[in-house]
Amino acid sequence: MRKTNSTNSFNEIELAAICPMHNVMRTLGGRWKIALLYFIHQEYNRFSLLQKKMPFITTKMLSQQLKELEQDELVIRKIYAEMPPRVEYSLTEKGQSLLPVLEDLYDWGEKHMKSNQ
Repeated sequence: MRKTNSTNSFNEIELAAICPMHNVMRTLGGRWKIALLYFIHQEYNRFSLLQKKMPFITTKMLSQQLKELEQDELVIRKIYAEMPPRVEYSLTEKGQSLLPVLEDLYDWGEKHMKSNQ
């Protein structure tokens, strides 16, 4: 956690105010968030299903990334009152609006991955 009164924190606040792309990268940054959005969209919407689709992510990291996606209003967490309790994740309208952009990024990455080999 960064100090809120550090120069770095002030720079990040100023950059976020003038650069929309900075906000995108802050929201989607990290190794797992884009993959999580994709898998949730593909109906892998329970914690255990996400763990199976992404075997290299730790339980702690998966939980943290899902919480951050929820805080950024990209994912909704729904708890069902049954025994055992069941939790499902779904994309919000804001999260769904990212899908065309993510598909374009995927296409771009696939095109340039082939040209870099």
